[in-house]
Amino acid sequence: MTWAGKNVTVAGLGVSGIPAARVLHGLGAVVTVVNEGDDERSRTQAAELEKLGVTVRLGDGDTLPEGTELVVTTPGWKPGKPLFAAAAAAGVEVWGDVELAWRLRGPGAAPWLAVTGTNGKTTTVRMLASILEAAGLRTAAVGNIGVSLLDVVTGDDTYDVLAVELSSYQLHWAPSLRAHSAAVLNLAPDHLDWHGSMEAYAADKGRVYEGNQIACVYNTADKATEDLVREADVEEGCRAVGFTLNAPAPSQLGVVDGILVDRAFVPDRQKQAQELAEISDVQPPAPHNIANALAAAALARAYGVPATAVRDGLRAFRPDAHRIEHVADVAEVAYVDDSKATNTHAAEASLAAYESIVWIAGGLAKGATFDELVTKSAKRLRGVVLIGADRALIREALARHAPEVPVVDLDRTDTGAMSEAVEQAARLAEPGDTVLMAPACASMDMFTNYNKRGDAFADAVRELGASA
Repeated sequence: MTWAGKNVTVAGLGVSGIPAARVLHGLGAVVTVVNEGDDERSRTQAAELEKLGVTVRLGDGDTLPEGTELVVTTPGWKPGKPLFAAAAAAGVEVWGDVELAWRLRGPGAAPWLAVTGTNGKTTTVRMLASILEAAGLRTAAVGNIGVSLLDVVTGDDTYDVLAVELSSYQLHWAPSLRAHSAAVLNLAPDHLDWHGSMEAYAADKGRVYEGNQIACVYNTADKATEDLVREADVEEGCRAVGFTLNAPAPSQLGVVDGILVDRAFVPDRQKQAQELAEISDVQPPAPHNIANALAAAALARAYGVPATAVRDGLRAFRPDAHRIEHVADVAEVAYVDDSKATNTHAAEASLAAYESIVWIAGGLAKGATFDELVTKSAKRLRGVVLIGADRALIREALARHAPEVPVVDLDRTDTGAMSEAVEQAARLAEPGDTVLMAPACASMDMFTNYNKRGDAFADAVRELGASA
């Protein structure tokens, strides 16, 4: 595509829109950024872009600028926006920042190993990058993980292969993306206000398999992920590769006697299995994290990485903060921060990792219901402490499905709320228990983000330990 003089509208500022505007301007395009917000931060960002010669329209995200030949949108903009309807009426394509990055790759560009799913994406991508690095490959963990794909594909650094995290938002706007191999880790209701339905959400996740060359990696415990593989239009010879926490069948990776094994990328899948790593090589060794490790290993093996690199990469990997992170032991009770569990699917996986739990939960439910989560986890609950705006939804589910479990309902949102939640959890806990903050809800009712919520929990646990 010839970019010089091409009129491109970028929808939205932020971590995706600003790099897109800069890159397009650098290519010679005539760039106009439209942004719904007109706050102080937006005005500061706009001023920086305007210094480069980019036009920015704040407070108007609905109107398509005259002469627009292409729209590049940030992931958060919903498909039903008037801007996109106007683009469709004018016959103007809409790309996401990932689509733009894919189109801007140069000759001999690094292939992409792509990961999506409702939960576990960031951990899996970082595991994958660690494995690839252990194999001596030049790589980076990029995409929805916080590193702009545009900056990577247009930068000076060269890579052998990229480990790419993709959200459903990004995939919706990336019609020509064709990964070397890709994985869908799991599917559960999430972001339905954006997609409109579970079917539309799943379909956007499934786009990651389109055009795969070597392997479509799916979760055998989640049939919906296998269904997406069956529906995908892939390159001739591309294989479906499953991962399971049980003993693997041919063309699967799984677990045998505490060992992660590969029956997919071996010379004789019917008779052979390759040992990759031990469960103890994965930190933390919770079931859902073992699944993440198997998915990462499958993608790495699809790229030809040796088994020893899988083991070494998993041993070297340490998860980001607030992901089932052990904070401290106080009075023989373990305190674990899984603030990243912002939906019921993630919380269910976290709760399944422990036998006797005092659960700290609540926040913004985002339209979720909690009956299934409580039913599956009731036998593990010694007590529950509820916080946040939508805690009543969890309290009602507990009353229906676990009425015998003691519940403390904290009706406060001030800065001391987390300290009281931890104190109440400590009163409910007995030696050998785990106090687990896996809120199953978003954090923005009380905290800036899940990181701040996790920090507040960790600080409260340390205060508790200091006074014990």
